[in-house]
Amino acid sequence: MVFLILALGTIIFYASWQILEPINKRDFKTEEFYIEKGLGVKEISQKLKERGFIRSPFWFEVYVWFNKSGSALKAGKYALSRNINIPQMVEMFTGGKVIFNEVQLTFPEGFTLTQIKKRLLDGGVLLAETLDEKKVGDFQIQYKFFIDTPAEASLEGFLFPDTYRFKKDLKTEEIVKKFLDNFDKKITPELRAEISRQRKSIFEIIILASIIQQESLNEEEMPQIAGVFVKRLQNNMPLESDATINFITGKQDRQPLYEDLKINSPYNTYLNRGLPPGPICNPGLAAIKAAIYPQIGDYFYFLHPLDGLTIFSKTLEEHNKNKAKYLK
Repeated sequence: MVFLILALGTIIFYASWQILEPINKRDFKTEEFYIEKGLGVKEISQKLKERGFIRSPFWFEVYVWFNKSGSALKAGKYALSRNINIPQMVEMFTGGKVIFNEVQLTFPEGFTLTQIKKRLLDGGVLLAETLDEKKVGDFQIQYKFFIDTPAEASLEGFLFPDTYRFKKDLKTEEIVKKFLDNFDKKITPELRAEISRQRKSIFEIIILASIIQQESLNEEEMPQIAGVFVKRLQNNMPLESDATINFITGKQDRQPLYEDLKINSPYNTYLNRGLPPGPICNPGLAAIKAAIYPQIGDYFYFLHPLDGLTIFSKTLEEHNKNKAKYLK
């Protein structure tokens, strides 16, 4: 009799250990576990054992049988860790506590392609890893606004800043199309007609808009800053945009170092006249409209004081005086 009691106690203890004790109480790392439609209890328990979430398929099946939960296990993706036990797993599977396979992400105006890629990856959209490998030529047939854009150009400038929802397993091409579809809607027929009337290309407008985006402190001053750049272009003067230097160096300097201004790059608008070969970020609609409808006055220069509004100047002499006054 004592032997039977001891044996029963041992079995109960062992069963409790198998069912109630997690594989590793200190392992909080979660992994995706997918239950396909149609899988039975035996197949699920075997997958759990193979992935190292349970010690024995038998005891998982015993628990499910004892609780009459077999028909309640729901298909889907779950976030499992090795610090939960069998009852907790079954509760997840029967409660349908699946991983939400979508993520909502916001991309501010002025984000670069590199920043967009990082935010997507941080949000779990893992196929965005190849985002920077995609070129305009991959989408040129589908999107007519690319007609004047070099096929070998990157997608910088056309990934329209906004809030999007992405499935985490979305393919890179579909990720790109979300941005491009939005761009296609935002650049209305009226805006396209005005660009055409000015005998410019959408690509040229987006390049200029990207510089305006990075050089402006707020949307209200964008048309005036656009006017300065347009006036310099009209007079065959270099744009001398600090934002383009930061694009080259990857810095965020208010005033680039003197040696940075000498960097040999087609994006160096101190050394090269005209627009750079491509956008330096992804501009928002306000910057794009400013590039299309610039406020052209008498100003050829501007600077950003350490605090306060942007200061505009008509001459180099006046600009140098303002630099001495506001940048010290």
